[in-house]
Amino acid sequence: MQSSKAGYIFHIKDDYFKIAQDDKLMRNYEGGALRPTYYCVKDDKLELLWMIPMSRKTEKYKAIAEKDIARYGKCSKIYFAKVAGKEAVFLIQDAFPAIEKHISHAHIIRSNPVFLEPRIQANIKSMFNEARNMYERGIKVIFPDIIRLEKLMLEELQSQTKKQQ
Repeated sequence: MQSSKAGYIFHIKDDYFKIAQDDKLMRNYEGGALRPTYYCVKDDKLELLWMIPMSRKTEKYKAIAEKDIARYGKCSKIYFAKVAGKEAVFLIQDAFPAIEKHISHAHIIRSNPVFLEPRIQANIKSMFNEARNMYERGIKVIFPDIIRLEKLMLEELQSQTKKQQ
């Protein structure tokens, strides 16, 4: 596993969605474009990569975040930041685990892979860890079935490791 994947923005292969079979996952390659893009967080405990969709539809998600803030005092599932000089939103609510073989390629802007500044990375990772802990306590702030997907990815990783031996 290359930890060099963490901190970058990627595209996911269609094969992942065929394997995962979770209708709560965002659809890949919407409208024929390479969308959505995903920010990669390396799991501290397991050899998994957590993919967090990134969107430029900030107005749509600001309304959702404002509702959560009004109701709960904060929003634990959506994070806003500037990426490559433009506003973006990270949809922690749509996070899912993957393994390296499911990553298609890095998202490129002006011939460079998009890497998030450390402060933004830390904020997203902190929010993701909080949302994941809430999910494990039965508070479904993350929409996909991440427990099932995590088991599926760990099985796939184990199978891949056995083939390499």
